[in-house]
Amino acid sequence: MRRRLLGTLAAVVMAAIGVFLLVAYVHGAEDRALAGEELVPVLVVNDAVDSGTDADGLVGSIRLERVPAKVRADGGVSDLDDLEGLVATIDLFPGEQLTDARFAAAETLEAASEVEPPPGTLEVTVSLAPERAIGGQIQPGDTVAVLASFDPFTVGSTDPSEEGQEVEVGSGGSGVFVGTTDGGDAARRTPNSTALLLRRVTVTNVQVEQLPRTYEDEPPAGTPDLAPTGNLMITLAVTPDAAEKLVFTAEHGFVWLASDPTSAREADRVVETRETIYE
Repeated sequence: MRRRLLGTLAAVVMAAIGVFLLVAYVHGAEDRALAGEELVPVLVVNDAVDSGTDADGLVGSIRLERVPAKVRADGGVSDLDDLEGLVATIDLFPGEQLTDARFAAAETLEAASEVEPPPGTLEVTVSLAPERAIGGQIQPGDTVAVLASFDPFTVGSTDPSEEGQEVEVGSGGSGVFVGTTDGGDAARRTPNSTALLLRRVTVTNVQVEQLPRTYEDEPPAGTPDLAPTGNLMITLAVTPDAAEKLVFTAEHGFVWLASDPTSAREADRVVETRETIYE
């Protein structure tokens, strides 16, 4: 009996030693992995944070961590004082680092929420690079024109019920090419094309993936403004039929936005191709 008890105690001691050695090895591996790495502080979200929460409201929902500099997010925040007077522009989730791109002045967020879509319109969001969205200089309440560009594509019969009907296949310098949906002449290529699709469209919301990086020092006079990095999520209020055109272009072509104030003159809509652009 005594021998069995001693054996049990020895097994427990050996197991404890094994656990201790394993923990020590893991910590040692972490230390070895971080050896030579520059560690920097950054605030990380502990609990979900709702959009509109200010800096004071973040207390208790975040923690300060030291991470290798190479994994710290651009614009990472290490001090809540840096966010004074700002509010979260989107919901924040556990595990993500706090970045200044996720915060903006409270009045900016409130202004965005005050833009209501005109009656009878639908709101559609498109993701655009800054150069396609007026360099990122776009705000809720602005009115924009939407331009559509398409690469060449083949038009043919896709619906058996349309066989034998005449369809517009594309446009060129001499007019519109017309074929029939019998599987023959209809299989033709359209030219590259660009046209003004919509006018005076109201912007109801803008979300920026990454705000412009700031200059370390006061830039000299005449220095160009910095553009956002990453895409902008731009919500537009359009009529139902215009929504179809906008979504089709975003799915199969390229969308460009142009500033379109009420003072901009009206113009005839022309589909520009390589054959017409120099006319």
